[in-house]
Amino acid sequence: MRTVRGWFRDTTGGLPRAFWYLWTGTLINRLGSFVLVFLAIYLTQERGFSASQAGLVLGLWGVGGAVGTTVGGTLTDRWGRRPTLLTAHLGAATMMLGLGLARPLWAVALGALLLGTFAEAARPAFGAMMIDVVPEKDRLRAFSLNYWAINLGFACAAVLAGLAAQAGYLLLFVVDASTTVITALIIFARVKETRTAPAAVTTSGAVPAGALRTILSDRVFLGFVALNLFGALVFLQHISMLPIAMGDSGLSPATYGSVIALNGVLIVLGQLFVPRLIKGRSRSHVLALAAVVMGVGFGLTAFAEAAWFYGITVLIWTVGEMLNSPSNATLIAELSPAALRGRYQGAFSLSWQVAGAVAPVLGGLVREHAGNSALWLGCAAIGLVMAVAHLVSGPARERRAGQLRPPVVPVQPVTVARTPAPEAAEAAATAPAEPVRAAS
Repeated sequence: MRTVRGWFRDTTGGLPRAFWYLWTGTLINRLGSFVLVFLAIYLTQERGFSASQAGLVLGLWGVGGAVGTTVGGTLTDRWGRRPTLLTAHLGAATMMLGLGLARPLWAVALGALLLGTFAEAARPAFGAMMIDVVPEKDRLRAFSLNYWAINLGFACAAVLAGLAAQAGYLLLFVVDASTTVITALIIFARVKETRTAPAAVTTSGAVPAGALRTILSDRVFLGFVALNLFGALVFLQHISMLPIAMGDSGLSPATYGSVIALNGVLIVLGQLFVPRLIKGRSRSHVLALAAVVMGVGFGLTAFAEAAWFYGITVLIWTVGEMLNSPSNATLIAELSPAALRGRYQGAFSLSWQVAGAVAPVLGGLVREHAGNSALWLGCAAIGLVMAVAHLVSGPARERRAGQLRPPVVPVQPVTVARTPAPEAAEAAATAPAEPVRAAS
């Protein structure tokens, strides 16, 4: 019991109060994140759209997300973290209801585009705020805890969404919008602005107008973003193509919800142990291993037909996801200059949004023209290539992170002057002086 209590204290203790309000908002928001999990099924089975049309809608969600993260990153640095988060969440809740009520394909597509814009505009602000409030030494724990909350909510949402869909798909949109509003209220009531001052200059002295040029010239950072893009193209197939593949295997939406919930369950049970497991290990090696494990998990989907086999593939690639997420988050935090933190977070999030736009379309095209097996085995190949790229580029990333760390100011010891005893004072007065030696 004492060991468990000590582990819990080491994992959760000492983090700022603002972090826990952000953590709570994340958990509540994810508990109601029904729509994206079941959007592909909703569009194809409830609305009668084809797989290509569903992929187009999901792709437009990603396009909107790309715009949202770009604008959100700029607003985060110029306007502030808190107002950006509030505006994004309230806008996302409104668009969520609009998407649920839309009927023609053009209206559904427009709703997905606008929803992606607002929903993803919050991501850079949230990431920057997390970095602002959590000291560097605690970020691995903090990001792991936040990721744990995301997946606790996701695990519950996947199961609840499968049940709610049986009562009517509109309920999914209503609940999702409601939890988004609750998150906005928590931020409004309990979290103060964390941006210390307007970003007047960058670390190199450049004005904000040169922020985009600074990012585009940062080859180390862009290389890492590119690797994340390829990883996201693989990972996001679980939202777009996996439910369609399971449907082709004769499995129901409720079965898909239960299978995909294994992802969240495993993360909830094991994610809090990951920081201690990977602490002190090479981040490049951890990221390479994560890419291999994730690629193997998705690759095995090519051979799945039964629900239990799909469940095994989900558990395998989830292990890779668990290793990847905290290392990814801490590395991006260290590669982001303080004055451009929001923009760097936005650029990194942009890789997810580009993948969100491309993954369903690309996955659908590969599946239709090359077959189901080619899609999933291609995911495995991408994972192996990513692993090699992480090993090659890792040393340059760590050097750049070291250059951006603030210098450690050594603490000078305080010398306390003591009044000598009378006997010592008298001896010092009568002692011969020590000769002064020149420094050699």
